[in-house]
Amino acid sequence: MLAYLNGQFLPRADAAVPVEDRGFVFGDGVYEVWRVVGGRLFETERHLARLSSGLGELRIQAPDLVDPERLTAIADRLLTEDGLLDGEATFYVEVTRGVAPRTHQFPSASISPTVFAMANRFKPAEPLRQSGATCITMPDIRWLRCDIKTIQLLPNVLGKQAAADAGALDVLFVRDGVITETSHANVLAVIDGAIRTHPTNNLILAGITRAVVLEIARDHGIRVDETPFAPSDLSRASEIFLAGTTTDVMPIIRVDDIVIGGGRPGPIATTLFRELRRRLDRLAHERAGRGAATASA
Repeated sequence: MLAYLNGQFLPRADAAVPVEDRGFVFGDGVYEVWRVVGGRLFETERHLARLSSGLGELRIQAPDLVDPERLTAIADRLLTEDGLLDGEATFYVEVTRGVAPRTHQFPSASISPTVFAMANRFKPAEPLRQSGATCITMPDIRWLRCDIKTIQLLPNVLGKQAAADAGALDVLFVRDGVITETSHANVLAVIDGAIRTHPTNNLILAGITRAVVLEIARDHGIRVDETPFAPSDLSRASEIFLAGTTTDVMPIIRVDDIVIGGGRPGPIATTLFRELRRRLDRLAHERAGRGAATASA
């Protein structure tokens, strides 16, 4: 498997950063994950905008990778050499502040950011999507800038592990009496016929798939209400589902001891996933069409 590190392509096993990299020492960096179908990145511009926003919030110098053409070129080479042009994959990018002597404040001298990228094979969780998944709730004790996609993910890791220990897919974080999001996806509920979800502020990550799903919902005449819902609202929700880059739209049929929607995936989640899947599949068709046109030229 190949990796991209600071301008070089090299075997992933050989990719290494100095121990004084601030990403290693402080978790001082951000990351993005793209869904890839048929060798094409999904929602490139939106992901890049979020990456650029995170870099700006942390005052990390933006590398050349934030240029769409440069990013696509890096992704294309990784996907091609790793044999990931067919089927599905993920493309991961991480940018840290760089290497400097350990001090809590930013380095006094100018340093170059560390830039890392890799691609991996991905298989959607179709059997689970058909049956529906379960979640648990737990207090959201993360920091107050969840809108930054930072590599500091220990609270998310602990939440996901708590879910795994309970035999559940994920955890629904609860802060100030309302549900915020999960360890790595946004959460949405259908209550009184409308999709309810936490608004995009500092308490949640502005999910790319969340944005796409809400667009699809509005296009289909489904009401969207970006108002948080509480754990006490779960019993009257006809549907609960998650939305994320590697989650797609995942129906949740039980939260703690509360059965949702009669224990079966609901029609709104099913519709949203079907339309999202069409957008994903369109990427592969566009690539195939361009390949045919190139061959005939």
